[in-house]
Amino acid sequence: MARLTNNHKVVAVLPAYNAAKTLRQTVNDIPGDWVDEVILVDDASQDDTVEVARELGLIVFVHPENRGYGGNQKTCYKQALQRGADVVVMVHPDHQYDPANVPAVVEPLINGLAEAAFGSRMINRQRALMGGMPRWKYVANIGLTKLENTCLGLSLTEYHSGFRAYSRRALQAIPYEINSDNFVFDTEIIIQLKVLEMKITEVPIETRYFKDASSIGVGASLNYGLGILGALSRHLVTKWKIKKH
Repeated sequence: MARLTNNHKVVAVLPAYNAAKTLRQTVNDIPGDWVDEVILVDDASQDDTVEVARELGLIVFVHPENRGYGGNQKTCYKQALQRGADVVVMVHPDHQYDPANVPAVVEPLINGLAEAAFGSRMINRQRALMGGMPRWKYVANIGLTKLENTCLGLSLTEYHSGFRAYSRRALQAIPYEINSDNFVFDTEIIIQLKVLEMKITEVPIETRYFKDASSIGVGASLNYGLGILGALSRHLVTKWKIKKH
């Protein structure tokens, strides 16, 4: 067991696609005292991601065909749970999120303070811009977050961070297998946490945008926004039907 996790098994999962350039630095920055195992799920990369991962001694699973960001996470969580994880922390292998923040999202879970912990770039909004977040993404992030909070009755500062940790209890209770295989997966899992009345906490993290960090463009972002609206609409319709009956 990692020395600082009170006998909780912590597994880091890396949903990877064409991450060969940044993978080594990402893995080297994961705090070994806080993580017992590192799993990488490769989503049919076209570069040397799998070879680098194996050189680093990671536990590697390979999708023969690209399943999307959400589809990758489904494999990540399934494999982590099968390996006995008490806490699963997602670390993007493009190094956009600093792995040094792993303790900040893991600690609330091993101490029983929450079932999910998210790193938020928007607790200090000005630092998000200073970290290179494009202004249009900054504005869209704030707008969507306000809408999502209104629909779900939550008060999160950001729904769109990919730096997250979940307890075993949460992942076993959430039917994440039915979620989207694309980026909307992250919002759907928040909706599921809300429905199950599981506590979510946030911790501040820095924003890092740079050349080799993966990022979706304007067109994909529009589709992402529409997908979120669809997920929220389905939640509200279901909630209304339940209340009606």
